[in-house]
Amino acid sequence: MILKNLVLGFTFGISMSFISWIVGMALNAILMKTKYYKKLSNLNFIRSQKLNRKIGIQYFKWIVKNTFFRFFNQKLKLHNRNTDLNEIRKEMTLSEISHLIGFTFVALVAIYKGVTTGILFAFAMMIPNVLLNFYPSLLQQENKRRIDSVLNKKSAMTS
Repeated sequence: MILKNLVLGFTFGISMSFISWIVGMALNAILMKTKYYKKLSNLNFIRSQKLNRKIGIQYFKWIVKNTFFRFFNQKLKLHNRNTDLNEIRKEMTLSEISHLIGFTFVALVAIYKGVTTGILFAFAMMIPNVLLNFYPSLLQQENKRRIDSVLNKKSAMTS
């Protein structure tokens, strides 16, 4: 029974995480029209590079760059040195907030399933949710910090 709940919860979590990407994009499109979006575009959950390394963001980055995930959001690629970094940052913000909305959506479903089905089922749901929604959001935050650093250096050089 325990193994069955784990497998079913994990499978359901994968399905819900993929569905949550669509929910995240739809709600993000609505959220973009509010005055709160500017505040959301500068979220920074983990500022420490050392902590990012400890939780394995570099491994997650490698997976995204070297598997089928690299084909998902083609707007986040640097094509050459003349690529507009502000536009890339904007696309990263869209992706980050969409993933956060998706993470919250699946977390709410997991809470509901935890009450109705069982805590083990809900826990198993959260594993793919963290991997498919929360880690991508953390990766976008790290990449935005790197872009901000480059943009700050560019603006300092032109001033």
